[in-house]
Amino acid sequence: MRRLGPLLWFAFLSAQVAAAQAADPQVLTLDATRSRATFEVRVLYLIGLHGEFGSVHGTLNLDRERGAATVEAMIDTNAVHMRSRRYENWTKSAEFFDAQHFPQIHFASDPFPATSLTQSGPIKGTLTIRGESKPATFEIGSAECKTPLAGECAVEAAGTIRRSDFGMRSRRGALSDRVDLHLSIFVRPQP
Repeated sequence: MRRLGPLLWFAFLSAQVAAAQAADPQVLTLDATRSRATFEVRVLYLIGLHGEFGSVHGTLNLDRERGAATVEAMIDTNAVHMRSRRYENWTKSAEFFDAQHFPQIHFASDPFPATSLTQSGPIKGTLTIRGESKPATFEIGSAECKTPLAGECAVEAAGTIRRSDFGMRSRRGALSDRVDLHLSIFVRPQP
């Protein structure tokens, strides 16, 4: 049996390492400075009350070999911005997000087709608000650019939850139970 020369052996090992790295999932970081999450809840079922979270961070895991992805996102409940300080303080209070005891909203997706990130599709997973974890589905819209995973444009997602599912049961006569969520997520460009 012939022995492999040192150069041939090095080339063989390099190819094996490259193949293993290509098979490893790629972990992309969400760009916390450009990513945003917004919500809308209706007052008296007519007037939309809007809020925006100034901090969204997390990771996107791509398994190119299987054509699948997962996402994990955290939203800072203390970084909510609204049209008045009074509304901001109210949404941070124990009556709404209870930011003192639950400083983050957390979403962990189930595996979904990676093509959904550019062509649209649902993302199912677990949403945790105020320590309550419930199944949630977000619908991804078609990307506005060809390479959202390079950080050129946002991946847009929208979904609806019920406040009461997460322990927010106050002001039921004046405030709708339905809350619309919208996420505009940028991936940090890779070096």
